Amino acid sequence: MNRFMRAIMLVAVTSLPLAGCNTTGTSTHSTDGTITSSLGVDGNGNRIDANAPTSPWSNQVSLKGDQSARLVELGKESFRDANFGLSEKYFRQAVEIRSDNVAAWVGLAASYDQLGRFDNSDRAYDQLAKLKGDDPRILNNRGYSYLLRGDYKKASAFFNRAQTKDPTLEEVQGNLHLLDKVRDS
Repeated sequence: MNRFMRAIMLVAVTSLPLAGCNTTGTSTHSTDGTITSSLGVDGNGNRIDANAPTSPWSNQVSLKGDQSARLVELGKESFRDANFGLSEKYFRQAVEIRSDNVAAWVGLAASYDQLGRFDNSDRAYDQLAKLKGDDPRILNNRGYSYLLRGDYKKASAFFNRAQTKDPTLEEVQGNLHLLDKVRDS
């Protein structure tokens, strides 16, 4: 892997909690609305908030043995620790349990991106498109995947589609700026 791509990977790994968002001003993958501050999604696509009284670890409500939310949490923790092989394992297990778990698919795609397994990340993004349609955050993540591959034309196309869908999404703005920097170097 060339020096430039290692630098991009280092930024992606060190700057953000899970495949990035905009917490440090450096953008990579976006996870808002699917992973950030949540444990996953329920069968209706509603976020399961870790701090809500209906958390699977509270004494009030059970998810009837559904372990996918816990696996997503373990995947997020592993990803934050830059253990992408382990995060991939947890996210993959979560989608095997709940194929409609958007947070698990996002984490799985991001893990595959960090592992350089882009054929698998493409399949995860395809599944996300089936579940979420043209969600701007998913389009942003997919654009970042192409940025990691060095395919700046496709990255730009996905970032621009995401920006059209939601012009206020800061992660897209950051990634477009990063794309400009990469092209100029």
